[in-house]
Amino acid sequence: MPGVIDADTHISESEGMWELMEPSMYPRRPVMTEVPDDTLYADINVLWLIDGNLFPKPAGRGGFRLVTPSRSKAQGRRQDVLIACREITDVPARLADMDRLDVDVQVIYPTLFLIYLTDDPELETALCRAYNGWMADVWSKSAGRLRWVLVPPLHSMDASLEEMRKAKSNGAVGVALRGLEGDRSVADPYFFPLYAEAEKLDLPICIHTGSGSRTLLNMFDLSISSVFANQVVVPLFAFRDIVANHLPARYPGLRFGFIEAKASWIPYLIHLLRRESRAVNMSGRKGIQRPRWKHESNVDLFRDYRIYVACEADEDLPYLLNYTGADNLLIGSDYGHTDPANEPRMVDVMRAREDVPAEVIEKILADNPKKFYGI
Repeated sequence: MPGVIDADTHISESEGMWELMEPSMYPRRPVMTEVPDDTLYADINVLWLIDGNLFPKPAGRGGFRLVTPSRSKAQGRRQDVLIACREITDVPARLADMDRLDVDVQVIYPTLFLIYLTDDPELETALCRAYNGWMADVWSKSAGRLRWVLVPPLHSMDASLEEMRKAKSNGAVGVALRGLEGDRSVADPYFFPLYAEAEKLDLPICIHTGSGSRTLLNMFDLSISSVFANQVVVPLFAFRDIVANHLPARYPGLRFGFIEAKASWIPYLIHLLRRESRAVNMSGRKGIQRPRWKHESNVDLFRDYRIYVACEADEDLPYLLNYTGADNLLIGSDYGHTDPANEPRMVDVMRAREDVPAEVIEKILADNPKKFYGI
């Protein structure tokens, strides 16, 4: 039986990461900016300055929260995870923390790159290369226990494909996308070369919560909507578009994962898609090229389309398993973050459940993420 694979953990990007930027782009590296702690931002008083904008923006319209930089007062007083573990500047310390939590392998996602950073293709490519280079070095020091999901510079498809090829050879186990990228659905043909290369490299598409669309981000006020509308639910847009447009049928070797958006939305979207498919097929309208829904059961859909969803430890798993089956749920602790998705004792909580067979729990903790990430 494989060890536990924590399917969703994070790194808090550090100043050292930007030392990897090439000399020509180094003057444009992210720099930390400190502001007084008696402003509207309160104890989030250290921010990244990138391309003329500040990250995070913890108040107002277009606002968002991040656990980077670690030097802000809000992050400096945390007691849950050491800064050296969050930033992965001390790989042995992070591995020791994993041992404490009974986790064999962590799959690491970014923090800063969950937000749309820049319109500039050259700067975006430099930032992504620095991030991916840092994570490749982390993997090389971890005896294979710290795996990671690469960040593609999507303004340049050629640069994205190059990063994917390099990352595959350096411990990457997936390609990170957000539910919307710029002003494009992830089902847009623009991304087809990326999907074809991911299929060739056996790298799954990992759609994580986040704000890849600046337009959507700026529509909501953080004090009213929190991050629900512009970050949390965005992977659901992607699920609908991927399934409705039958992308998994186009790329029969490609796996798709939906990470940190919880799993309780599955029944609603399956119901919506079935109704939508029925309406399209009965309408007789010309110009609609979507084939009829071919999946006899909900479980067939997840199996045939190689779709995996990260659940949370307190969700109604007996109900959700009727939709996904036992082979397509996985789980992550959100290690490194402090939002409501964080579940530091994930393994203990899952194994204490009495409403799901123990063998299914172990599939969710180990077998399914191993299969999804190709570990």
